[in-house]
Amino acid sequence: MMPVLSSIGSKLLGLLSYLGELALLSADTTSALFSARIRAGITLSQVISIGIGSQVVVMITGAFTGAVFATQAYFKFNELGMASATGPVVSIIMCRELGPVLAGLMVTGRTGAAMAAEIGTMRVTEQIDALRAMGVTPVDYLVVPRLLAILISMPILVGEAIIFGMAAAEIMTVHFFGVPEIWFRTQMLAHTGASDLATGLIKGTVFGAIIVLISCHQGLTTGEGAVGVGRSTTRAVVYSSLAILISNLFLSLMLNRWLPTVSVNL
Repeated sequence: MMPVLSSIGSKLLGLLSYLGELALLSADTTSALFSARIRAGITLSQVISIGIGSQVVVMITGAFTGAVFATQAYFKFNELGMASATGPVVSIIMCRELGPVLAGLMVTGRTGAAMAAEIGTMRVTEQIDALRAMGVTPVDYLVVPRLLAILISMPILVGEAIIFGMAAAEIMTVHFFGVPEIWFRTQMLAHTGASDLATGLIKGTVFGAIIVLISCHQGLTTGEGAVGVGRSTTRAVVYSSLAILISNLFLSLMLNRWLPTVSVNL
């Protein structure tokens, strides 16, 4: 019994220590955002890498997810005589859940891993120590530009995932299943509000910050040479993905409470 309790306690302390390190990195990054010099060149290159580089995978993911979800929703709703509900259901779920979550997971797999690997390689080759020797704070030089870039990029990527998902859903529902186009669009627009889109964009922004903080933390704490770089890359993807899925629940609860009164339709 004691070994089990000791193991649980050790893992709990490790989790608390990790969360504390993330909190300190978040505080240092927030402070640097308002006090350090913004490196526009590095930020722009990161926008290109994160935003433009992730567009294709996010668009494809959003499109096929919207098509599959519309197919499954239509089959079930058609059995119940509610085929017109396909458009609103797909639109709302893409805006509020699938768009931001899938975009976040795709960016995690593509960009989060790259961040952890790049910074981890700099760590094991002592380039980060060289930055400190030159009086450059690693958080200012490495974390802040990536955070700014992903905060700019993620709302755009989420919007693209939503648009392509809804377009693919319309193609499947209208052109393959024969639902009248005007019927589909009218119902979709009538039941999709600005609060639905705002929820997705806010979630995407938060997910972007989570990806950068976890990935950069893994890179900055890399050890054990090349093996450590691979381990940090894997952890960055796994931890970021779990954090996105867990935080999505709490964001949904909070945003559904904060944004229910925004009723301006799209």
